[in-house]
Amino acid sequence: MLKALNAVLVVLAGLAGLAAYLSMFIVHVNEQAVVLTFGSPEQVINQPNGKKGPGLYLRWPFAQTVDYFDKRILDLDSPSYQVTAKDQKRLVVDAFARYRITDPLLFYQSVRNESGARERLKSIMESSLRRVLGAATFQEIVRDRREDLMKRIARQVNADGKELGLEVVDVRIKRANLPPENEKNVFERMRAERQREAAEIRAEGTGASNRIKADADRQVTVIKAEATRQAERIRGEGDAERNRIFAEAYNRDPDFFAFYRSMQAYETGMKSSDSETRMLLSPDSEFFKYFNNPDPNGKNPDASGVPGSQQKK
Repeated sequence: MLKALNAVLVVLAGLAGLAAYLSMFIVHVNEQAVVLTFGSPEQVINQPNGKKGPGLYLRWPFAQTVDYFDKRILDLDSPSYQVTAKDQKRLVVDAFARYRITDPLLFYQSVRNESGARERLKSIMESSLRRVLGAATFQEIVRDRREDLMKRIARQVNADGKELGLEVVDVRIKRANLPPENEKNVFERMRAERQREAAEIRAEGTGASNRIKADADRQVTVIKAEATRQAERIRGEGDAERNRIFAEAYNRDPDFFAFYRSMQAYETGMKSSDSETRMLLSPDSEFFKYFNNPDPNGKNPDASGVPGSQQKK
């Protein structure tokens, strides 16, 4: 009898624990919850600016259910879209959005869950991207007004997202490129343009090089001409000085000067040479007058043998 009573108590305790478990639920800080009574929304817990925050709550077992929604900022990556810009250029655009659930009840009534919300947001983003980017040129999308266009898209998506109980925090364009079939043509045009610019730059460089070389050659010619002029002037001055010295020496002692020049002529004329040229002169020639008599006037030389001087008595 006692064993049966204990078994009944254990069963009742288990049922009580199960009933307590089924009648309680916890809402965390990063969660929002919608309590449903037989499928109809009853209350919202931990909603922004709501009266009920996170904690432990009771519910009717089997009669009430709870749907949880994330309170944090969520990400949405959209597929690639082909968009035609204002200047009729096609673009492949990849974008992503960040959003959060601000009205769990409206969110539940509109899309039920996050999967449905993602599908609706993708459609809204595609429509907004085509509308905003279709009114801009390729250059504005890629460079000039990209930031402004993204802000406009974010405002439009946020306005449509509010009807779903969402707040779109940001929309960003990750990539905006030409379709693969157009990239090759654009690349070829860009390469041809760069080659044309390179040819122009090379031509300008060649022209500048030729001008510099011509100017350098002209300066070299001028410098050489000036150097030649100065060299000739200096050489002329040297020759004049030499002639002046020779003339002054000749005027001092004409006999000795004639004797000295004759000795130089003998040395130059009688040097050994590899040439086969022979010179024939008569012994009585004027060239050999100092061999017969060192004194060109026919006088006997003094003891020193130098013409023009006589021995003292």
